[in-house]
Amino acid sequence: MEIRLYLQMLRRGWWIILLVALIAMSVSLGISYLAVPKYQATARFIVTPGISITEGRDVINSLDTLDRRSVVATYAEVMNSERILLNSARFLNINATQLVDDYTFQAVVLPDANVLELTVSGPSPQVTAELANTIGNQTILFTSGLNMSYDINILDSATVPILPFSPQPTRDASIALVLGAILGAALAIVSEQVRIPLETYRQRLRIDSTTGVYNGRFFKQVLEDELTKDPDGVLSIGIIELSGLQDLKETLPPSGLQYLLKKVTGILRKELRGNDIIGRWNEVSFVILLPTTPGTAAKRTLDRIYLALSESVTLSAFDATIDLEPLIGGALYSSSISAQELIEKAESSVEQARISGDSPVRLWEMNNPFWVQKEA
Repeated sequence: MEIRLYLQMLRRGWWIILLVALIAMSVSLGISYLAVPKYQATARFIVTPGISITEGRDVINSLDTLDRRSVVATYAEVMNSERILLNSARFLNINATQLVDDYTFQAVVLPDANVLELTVSGPSPQVTAELANTIGNQTILFTSGLNMSYDINILDSATVPILPFSPQPTRDASIALVLGAILGAALAIVSEQVRIPLETYRQRLRIDSTTGVYNGRFFKQVLEDELTKDPDGVLSIGIIELSGLQDLKETLPPSGLQYLLKKVTGILRKELRGNDIIGRWNEVSFVILLPTTPGTAAKRTLDRIYLALSESVTLSAFDATIDLEPLIGGALYSSSISAQELIEKAESSVEQARISGDSPVRLWEMNNPFWVQKEA
């Protein structure tokens, strides 16, 4: 399941992966274009017992000492020393400071062999080869004057390199493309993980956790957006107050109250159209938005909701039957009033329904000075 989830994240974030990969490849090609080509030359040297040892009787011991690698490592340190570099610079008639700035060299001992490998890198192919061979020769001259028991000799001389080892645009661009795709995949997953909690947070700001419909604050925003989008449009709103729950909300267990509210939500969804909007207005009230619904159609809808909510609801878990006793107040939008005024007219309609006692459904219309009540 987790693999499938990550694959879905990558599928949704494919554009991030592609974008990062292309940026990485473009940067790599740009760097390759601007970079100064560098060449690399390699020379190899072998360390062997000296003549003084081979002419004596201690050849076996000398070979055993050579196998301990300390002798070969000593020659490598000599080859890497600053003294050898300065001697080589004087021999080639090159400024030592420029040599240090532009060229790098390193001698290493090859595994399981008494062989040293010297690698020199720099901007000039001729100088890299000459420097590698000169450092080797200077090492041979320097150590021969120390009367050491072992000799170092050239095994393979350095040759002038033809192609630069850096940059290699094709190789570097391919590596950058792969690394960019990996980085893009990571960013795509991270962006999804960040986006999902943000969407969940935004959802919590809009949705009533008990009923799953819009909360009152967001419903007001939806109503204002609807009127802004079409200020001359036709719509109605209605507030459904469950007066039968007014006294029960303090005594009824939370699970029972939640069941009743969800039951009411289900009834409202059943009685309304797909584009109608439901919100929870307060603890015992709901609010509905009926787009493109004129007065006559709005009255029929409110009457239908009243009849559906007038039926008693049985709470089997508590062995109780609850009468919701709905009171419904509606208001028909007119372009001369604001969203807040429309809500206030609907609330006044609910109040009129409560006061009248025998007219539980009321609808306010701008062109009708009378409260329109539910037909008996």
